[in-house]
Amino acid sequence: MSGKYIFDLRSEDRRRALPSKLIIGQKENESLRHVTLKLLAFLIFSRDRLQVEGNIHNDNIPFEPDLVQLDYTLQPVLWIECGDCGVSKLHKLAVKVPEAEIWVMKASPLEAQNLVAAMAKEELRRNRYQVIGFDPEMLREICGLIQARNQVLLVHVDFEPPGLQLDFNGLWFDAPFVHLKH
Repeated sequence: MSGKYIFDLRSEDRRRALPSKLIIGQKENESLRHVTLKLLAFLIFSRDRLQVEGNIHNDNIPFEPDLVQLDYTLQPVLWIECGDCGVSKLHKLAVKVPEAEIWVMKASPLEAQNLVAAMAKEELRRNRYQVIGFDPEMLREICGLIQARNQVLLVHVDFEPPGLQLDFNGLWFDAPFVHLKH
C-alpha cells in the first residue's frame, strides 16, 4: 500500500447517513484520482454494509470490487468499479454476480460515454450496468486538495437531475454528473 487517506465525514443529506470516518488505502498501482472516485462513490451510494474493497468471500469471483455491498448471505447486491474497467471484466461480472447492481464511476462524461459505447459494440447485456461520469475539473480540484486527513461535508446527492453538493477541506463543490445506463 502506498498511501492511506482518512476522511472525517458528515452529512446534511437526510437520505445518506454516513459513518463518522472512512479510511481509503491507496494501492501501489492506484492513482489519487482512483482514491477520489472511491470516495465519491462511497458518498453517493452510502448504505448499510457498503465496504471499500470489501472481501466478497467467494473464490468463484476472480475480481476485487472497489466498493461492494453484501447481503446477509454474503452475496454481492451492489458492485462498484472506479476508473479503468474493461468491457470484458464487466461482461464477466454480470455473469458472476447476477443479482448485483453494477455501477462504474468514470472521471469524465466523455469516459462514461466511451465505456457505454464500447459495451454496446461488444453487445453486453442491456439494462445491467449504470455509469457515472464526473466533472473532470471538480475531480482534479478534489485530488489537489486531498491530504492524509480530510474533512468532508455531504450536503446533497440526487439523480434527478444528477448532481453532488459537498464541502471538501473547506472548498465548496456543486457539480453535476452524467448518469448513463446500459
